[in-house]
Amino acid sequence: MTDFEKPVSLFICPLCQSPMQPAADTWRCDGSLHPKQTKHPFDVARQGYVNLLPVQQKKSKTPGDSQASIEARQRFLDAGHYQPLRALLEQQMRPLLGQSDTAANWLDVGCGEGYYTQAMAQIDGIASLLAVDISKPAVSTLAKASKAAGQLWYQQPKEGATQTAVYPLVTSAAHLPLRARSVTGISSIFSPILPEAFAKVLCDTGYLIIAKPDSQHLASMREALFDSVREHDSDKFLHELAPHFTLLATHHVSTELSLAANDLADLMIMTPYAYRARSDKREALLASVEKAAFETEAKFVVYILQKKASI
Repeated sequence: MTDFEKPVSLFICPLCQSPMQPAADTWRCDGSLHPKQTKHPFDVARQGYVNLLPVQQKKSKTPGDSQASIEARQRFLDAGHYQPLRALLEQQMRPLLGQSDTAANWLDVGCGEGYYTQAMAQIDGIASLLAVDISKPAVSTLAKASKAAGQLWYQQPKEGATQTAVYPLVTSAAHLPLRARSVTGISSIFSPILPEAFAKVLCDTGYLIIAKPDSQHLASMREALFDSVREHDSDKFLHELAPHFTLLATHHVSTELSLAANDLADLMIMTPYAYRARSDKREALLASVEKAAFETEAKFVVYILQKKASI
């Protein structure tokens, strides 16, 4: 049995929902659910990702984060500013994965350029890490990094080594190309919360980890950019999840940030503040950093939930 054959039952065709076979060059469904038995092909990009986002699921020509936003976020996160959140996510995932004797299939929804995904790939107990995002530039960035690290699903692990196989996929979180009850866990880090879609692909009693901005997240930055500041209502979605999931735990983490002009500019670009704030407000804030570093506090909340067995 090859590495490609192991996770074959995970994937379904985004066009006809037939079972789909991963391969190193082209993924192809078997056409069994198509009226004409058509076998739809999806080529693997040279960077190492697969585009499973049909045109009819796009709401714009280039959906998702822009290249500029991705590059800004990559610079900001690589500088370690959100490392405490990444460490907390790893800390919470390890015991969940350690409860099973079999390696997990983990889905990272809205993976972006892969800062948190790449940390997940280092956790023991994950066989397949499905990294999905609607932004092609973001998934391409993750795929290139995974390929350089030898972690893509079609790359052979070093002799004697066991490693997580990463699957970078351009797709819609609302229309996941995955078989029902096929994943052990899902993470959604600052990404969409889709209760029914998540419950459908998650196995019975599987886990869902959600990270969101907490109350007072980047408060001083928002006060400088907006005349009226609305607080983050971090848990507003919990009632929508309640029919499908049980909340097991809530964790809070914060970190003080002292930002130079380039880091502050990147933070603005990678957040909605870049286009919601007036240009004069943005320029004034950046000008103020020429005299002294900008001080603010990043605050996050992480929810651990479990799918209800009856769903």
